[in-house]
Amino acid sequence: MTTLLTTKDLQELINVDKSTIYRMAEDGRLPAIKVGRQWRFPADQIGEMLGGVAAPPAPIQAVGMASELAELLVPETADAVVELVADLFGVMAVITDMAGRPITDVANPNGYFQAIADQPGAVEKCAQGWRELGEDGGLESRFKPSHLGFLCTRTFIRVGNELVGMLIVGGITPKEWPPTDEFLAAASAELGVPIAVLQAHVDETYYVDESHQEWILGLLPRISDLISRLAAARNQLLDKLDAIATLAGSHPMQRSEA
Repeated sequence: MTTLLTTKDLQELINVDKSTIYRMAEDGRLPAIKVGRQWRFPADQIGEMLGGVAAPPAPIQAVGMASELAELLVPETADAVVELVADLFGVMAVITDMAGRPITDVANPNGYFQAIADQPGAVEKCAQGWRELGEDGGLESRFKPSHLGFLCTRTFIRVGNELVGMLIVGGITPKEWPPTDEFLAAASAELGVPIAVLQAHVDETYYVDESHQEWILGLLPRISDLISRLAAARNQLLDKLDAIATLAGSHPMQRSEA
């Protein structure tokens, strides 16, 4: 018999607010059934979307959650993974936390993004667009226009039952390109980048055909699962070190004798 998750279960599982879950259930982005006036979510189907088995979440005690994704990923390792992903797919890539704040440098940026990133404060403003990319849509990865107009997608990084970050790849030329002057003018005003800079580099995006895009989407869950495992292992290590430090602090005589 299929286990059904409640809205509260799903909230704790994917760290998304109720209103977003309701919208995703209504428009079919989440597998769901209506029981009276309440939504219920098949655990097996949710598990498949997350790349594992979903069960009603229990309080996370074995893994003490760190407050920031940056604490869970060794910088050199995270940068190496992102560079490998960007080289493998031939697109740009970055790891961010759930607020869109970059944890790594943007690897293999296209010329359009690089021209924007070179402007003071522009990357910080891009973080808002990355955050919205994480909030928009269901758990599955699919390419969609970013705040800059080119195509991007994201896959989530998890530790235990909590979403802690995103792997974002993209910089891909959409079917309708270049964007209109109105779009570039709005982007210029939002990012504080002269429109002439955008116009000069707007054609420097990555052309990736649909079959290649599907290949990328197929591999992304496996890559995010690897990053999630690295983050979880690091989190367990930090938890053990905290426990050792606490134990050592409570037994000063034993420590001095050692």
